[in-house]
Amino acid sequence: MKRTLLYLLIFLISCSVSGQDVYVKAEYPAVVNAGEQFTVMWTVNAGGGEFTAPSFNGFYKLMGPQTSYSSSTQIINGKMSNQTSYSYVYYLQAVKEGKFVISPAIFTLKNKTFSSDSIHIEVISSSSQKQNVTSGNNNPTSNTEVESAGKDLFINLFVNRKEVFLGEPIVATVKIYSRVNISGINEIKYPSFNSFLRSDIETPPLTSLRQENVNGTIYGSGVIQQFLLYPQVTGEINIDPVQISVLVQQKSRGKSDPFFGDFFSTYQTVPKAAASQSVRIKVKPLPGVQPVDFSGVVGKLDLKATLNKESVNVNDAVNFKIVISGNGNLKIASAPVLKLSPDIEVYDPKITDDLKNGPNGTTGQKSFEYLMIPRHYGDFTIPPITYSYFNIATGRYEKLTTAEFHFSARKVNEQNTGATVYGSVSKEDVKYLGKDIRFVKSDPGNLKKTDNILISKRSFYSAYAFSLLAFLLILFLRREHIRRNSDLSIVRNRKAGKVAIKRLHLASVCLKNEELDQFYDEILKAIWGYLSDKLSIPVSDLTRNNAIASLLEQGIEDDDIKSLSKILDACEFERFAPSSSGAEAASIYEGASNFIKSVENLIG
Repeated sequence: MKRTLLYLLIFLISCSVSGQDVYVKAEYPAVVNAGEQFTVMWTVNAGGGEFTAPSFNGFYKLMGPQTSYSSSTQIINGKMSNQTSYSYVYYLQAVKEGKFVISPAIFTLKNKTFSSDSIHIEVISSSSQKQNVTSGNNNPTSNTEVESAGKDLFINLFVNRKEVFLGEPIVATVKIYSRVNISGINEIKYPSFNSFLRSDIETPPLTSLRQENVNGTIYGSGVIQQFLLYPQVTGEINIDPVQISVLVQQKSRGKSDPFFGDFFSTYQTVPKAAASQSVRIKVKPLPGVQPVDFSGVVGKLDLKATLNKESVNVNDAVNFKIVISGNGNLKIASAPVLKLSPDIEVYDPKITDDLKNGPNGTTGQKSFEYLMIPRHYGDFTIPPITYSYFNIATGRYEKLTTAEFHFSARKVNEQNTGATVYGSVSKEDVKYLGKDIRFVKSDPGNLKKTDNILISKRSFYSAYAFSLLAFLLILFLRREHIRRNSDLSIVRNRKAGKVAIKRLHLASVCLKNEELDQFYDEILKAIWGYLSDKLSIPVSDLTRNNAIASLLEQGIEDDDIKSLSKILDACEFERFAPSSSGAEAASIYEGASNFIKSVENLIG
């Protein structure tokens, strides 16, 4: 009894859907500013067809289409009504002024064509003015000019200064403003920041928005991410816009209940995109003549040096550590130059840093630890180390200098040395350091001639000839394999049957597990994927009409094409109004398998 009532309910719903008039409705702004981003949405009250969008001449398409589906059934006083809608959203940007007409969108359903009205949009000169932002909270964008990119949702890229010296830090802040209910951030595309050395500033995750007054309008605002940018070239540098796609909760269309208002209203999540304005930075070269020992650092530095020992044995190590601390682009700070005696062997420094990025720039310290080994005894001097940087506060180069360091190397006991050699510099004793280096052996040893030469054997030439033939065979097979797989469309056509069988196997597993929804999805994937590969039609361009036309051109019989149409209709109906049993699903599986086998036999 329950199953009978369910079938009756599905039949009534299908009758109401098939009996309703299909319409394609467009929603768009009538007037936009030049450079403004806006959305155009087409709504269709039927599914199972093909939607074709027009060309957006005169506009730049940012994103789309983004599709959404909604369905509702109402029973009022015994009268049942069903509403189904499919939405196709495109995000556009006005490029130039003028009046533009966008052609109607086309929706094809069961060989019938439905079209929307033409879209008339007027683009006027940009009247967006810089708006002062005032906020009750303490944030880095207070009293900052905002370029509004929309009424309900926009995003801005702020910089704390637009004219800097080469290497001077810039703090870039990405901030979102919204007057709609945002349920989440779908995607963020940051610019590449070409010609900048970029470091991320640790930014708390955006969990809620704070109220902020933008030119008399209250927005919910929040900082998404902050960056620290160090310009690496001089001149005008352009920073591309930040693009974002968010998920917005919107109330589903329909009248409010007269008794309960919006309490029982349903909401749907739709994507919405926004982009910031581009930012131009002017980078000035550092004034004056750079010192020879200029480190490349722009900021404020301090220099310290330490020596761990004042007296060592010859060939023992001494650690000389230089620490550079302060504020600036310390990541690119070069190693100090040491001018030491040739009797001291110096290794490349071990570099360690402890840096932290913040709104005031990069702070911390960077250390260079040198390992020095005196190879002769005596007293040695490490001359003062000079290190120059550019001070932003004073606008000139400043030089830092360390103190002079001294240490001595003691001559070790002669009895502990294995050998004594003499250097060409100071003619002092050079100690034999260990057992890893030996003298060259001059004794030739016992040498004898042998007659057992591999090249004189016949088996060597046989193995050589066999190896050559094997190499040529492998080379031929490899070239043939590359030739057969060079054309991807031919490869997909050749493997279409195998791929379809794998997908049908997944469908059979779903059928055994009584997962009918997943079963019909796998059947559709198997058929559409097979048709795309076999007919060499991209999935984005594949429709039922052009697939059938291509099958007819290949000589496929009408019975097979009718079988294909029945399978597609049944699967699409079951996805939105499931009512079939396991026997019907098995029949659909058998029909799909027979269709693929039939096409494989005819086309090959």
